[in-house]
Amino acid sequence: MNSQRSANTTPDRIQVTRQHRGDAPMMNKVPQITVLFWVIKILSTGMGESASDWALRRGQGLPGIGIAGTLGLDAVIFVVALVLQFSRRRYVPPVYWFAVVGVSIFGTVAADVVHFIMGVPLWATTAAYAGALALDFGLWYRLENALSIHSINTRRRETFYWIAVFFTFALGTALGDVAATTRNFGFLLSGVLFAVLIALPAIAYRWLSLNAIVAFWSAYVLTRPLGASFADWLAVAPNESGLGFGAGWVTLVATVVIIGLVTYETAQHEYSTTADRRRGYRGRR
Repeated sequence: MNSQRSANTTPDRIQVTRQHRGDAPMMNKVPQITVLFWVIKILSTGMGESASDWALRRGQGLPGIGIAGTLGLDAVIFVVALVLQFSRRRYVPPVYWFAVVGVSIFGTVAADVVHFIMGVPLWATTAAYAGALALDFGLWYRLENALSIHSINTRRRETFYWIAVFFTFALGTALGDVAATTRNFGFLLSGVLFAVLIALPAIAYRWLSLNAIVAFWSAYVLTRPLGASFADWLAVAPNESGLGFGAGWVTLVATVVIIGLVTYETAQHEYSTTADRRRGYRGRR
């Protein structure tokens, strides 16, 4: 009798423990990987770059609050965005993409402060971010035995996922700066270069049997310098190899476009979710 009661109660205790730890299974909390996903992702990286440039103002910060206040504001947006994302138990497009934008801005600001204000060489920051990303992937795989983005359905997996996202932004920022400034490619040529490079994982996955996870994260890292290079090209003055529209205007236009695309994705997601529920209801009848 005791063994039977133990067998009956152990799963309950395990479930309670998992819920207490915040690691109870949830619905997958990341979007489907479609063309729209990549378009919004690239736009968010460009928006993060231009917003960072507009806010930092070459180390001066926003008027009235200075560089310290600007960094604090960026940190608040970053924290609020992630708190909102972690508070949901399913994928909610506006919340998810707000988190991506928050990480984009904060990751860009952090990388720029380390290099341009603190003076750490780009080779050192690139190596450090690559090492941190590799460490995150290593721990993620060791604890979960997988790196799939199609099963981000526990708190631990979600934590590893967003740490990876942060370091991909920081690493991509460093790579973009290496191409545009250290190698003197300029912003337009750098953008074209990264557009070519980002196609390589897709080609290797499609025709050379590259692992899907390797292909995804390789492309994910490259979205950052791709979007940022074109954003800088649009924003900076002609004497700096740009078109001179200004970081503020580039940020505003990118934000409006992102909002429009996320609104469309939200409508599509709700329609798909409703259709799935209806099919499930009919299947139970």
